[in-house]
Amino acid sequence: MAEESFLTDAFLGQLISVGELDILVGVPTHNDAKTIGSIVETIQAGILTFFPRERAAIVNVDGGSRDGTPELVVNAAIGDAQRSSKLYALRTLPSISTQYASNPARGTALRTILAAAELLRAKACAVISPESTGVTADSLAALLRPVYAETFDLVLPTYQRHRFDGILLTNLLYPMTRALYGLEIREPYALEFAFSGRLGSRFLAQNPWHEETAQAASEIQFTIAAIAGDYRICQSFLGTKEHAERRSADLVPAMRQTVGALFASLEPNFSSWNTKTGSQPIPTTGTQREFTLEPLRLNRKRLREMFSTGVAELESVFHSILSPSTLTELQRIAGLEEAHFRYPSELWVKTVYEFAAAYHKSVISRDHIIQALAPLFRGRAFTFLTENRNGSADDVENNIEGLCLEFERMKPYLLQIWNGRE
Repeated sequence: MAEESFLTDAFLGQLISVGELDILVGVPTHNDAKTIGSIVETIQAGILTFFPRERAAIVNVDGGSRDGTPELVVNAAIGDAQRSSKLYALRTLPSISTQYASNPARGTALRTILAAAELLRAKACAVISPESTGVTADSLAALLRPVYAETFDLVLPTYQRHRFDGILLTNLLYPMTRALYGLEIREPYALEFAFSGRLGSRFLAQNPWHEETAQAASEIQFTIAAIAGDYRICQSFLGTKEHAERRSADLVPAMRQTVGALFASLEPNFSSWNTKTGSQPIPTTGTQREFTLEPLRLNRKRLREMFSTGVAELESVFHSILSPSTLTELQRIAGLEEAHFRYPSELWVKTVYEFAAAYHKSVISRDHIIQALAPLFRGRAFTFLTENRNGSADDVENNIEGLCLEFERMKPYLLQIWNGRE
């Protein structure tokens, strides 16, 4: 049984009134009044349609909303979903809410959902982000059914994405996770996923929740814990992933939450990845990937400029992180004109692996290491955009697959520099 002291007495009282569950759907929120109503109604419709006989509840974990988000969750009437779906609940479907802080923290939100699931002995649990405006009753079922009916422990999503959406995912997180742990998991950092009670309890007990990395990047840590623990993992296609255009200033926080967490996972899970070679697919319902090709305006010129500026301004930092040969090559391509600029896959993989080893050795502040990788990633993003500007969906997929194979081929290099030097 997990430590319960971080749960408030009022929330514990609400959980006790709910009783044991078959299915729990957790919804972490922070000022999501614009979308939360439709999200909750969709969850209700999904349970009414696909799990009408199961004991289910919606648990909202809120990070200090000031726009009435928790009240909208608690007051969401099941009757609205019944009228829209023309189905009727055979059991009650309570919606409860708790506020854990005045500021959002995804790690705290997930920990609270896991603790609630464990206390209620839920068999299958899903986490749905209020940002996921494309979620449907069918996609909720696609997440929950493999856990509830097929004994999988973790269900991760796949999506139809714009070819240039999620470049950090396709050019670093997916290929590196795949090369390290040997599984072709397309979305290692997922904002909607489902898990079994046994995996939730294990992660709740073992994750170092008081550490900063565990708090900031709990979702990717959850995926890695499932891989390292040899739990049953599958993927379900959830449809279209809405494209959210990010400002360049958002890149460093995103890298802290994802790349930082991935790098931090390497040391404690060394025995799980150091002997793995190649990769293998995992069970997937629906397609593993789909790309759309609609026009999208992106400032490629700005990306290349930020790369070149970063290489020049951070030279002293890079001397601590990168091998002389890698730094020399980066300085060479930084001086190229836009028409000739290219950050090739082999150099990118070598760069990422040298950053991972430097993070492991803490050659400088680990946070500074992640920040220093940001301008280099922008150079890689420029190359990815350029290479796929006129490509088909298959061309984009082949480009990503080639990068994945390069990460796998060069994995021995990471092992070589892990505790030594180039």
